[in-house]
Amino acid sequence: MYDPNNIFARILRGELPCHKVYEDADTIAFMDIMPQSDGHVLVVTKEPAADLFELSEAGARAAIATTQRVARAVRAAFRPDGVSIGQFNGAAAGQTVPHVHFHIVPRHADKSLRGHASDMADPETLARHAQRIVEALAAPD
Repeated sequence: MYDPNNIFARILRGELPCHKVYEDADTIAFMDIMPQSDGHVLVVTKEPAADLFELSEAGARAAIATTQRVARAVRAAFRPDGVSIGQFNGAAAGQTVPHVHFHIVPRHADKSLRGHASDMADPETLARHAQRIVEALAAPD
């Protein structure tokens, strides 16, 4: 059952701030405030769906397209050795916000990830990281 007062729904309504890197008619992408690595971005569908099983096919297509686009920009901005893309369904699977979202997590061979949803990042650092991704999105391919 979808909770319209979850934190992502509140961000979508403009009730809570975020460090936005991308937005279109169907999705928004912003910095995770508890990043597992520098450059960790969340892609959130604007469709009210708690998990992937509630999301429409059109919503899923839009979310994947945005995830791919933003992941390319994260890769360009942070030059990681790899990029993990994650999507969790249900608390038992690790989902901490009951609203469909995708994690884009830059991975570096010589660095361990920070814990999922464990430590808040400095807002100024998040703003700088967001700017790097915005610039990468604006750069020609």
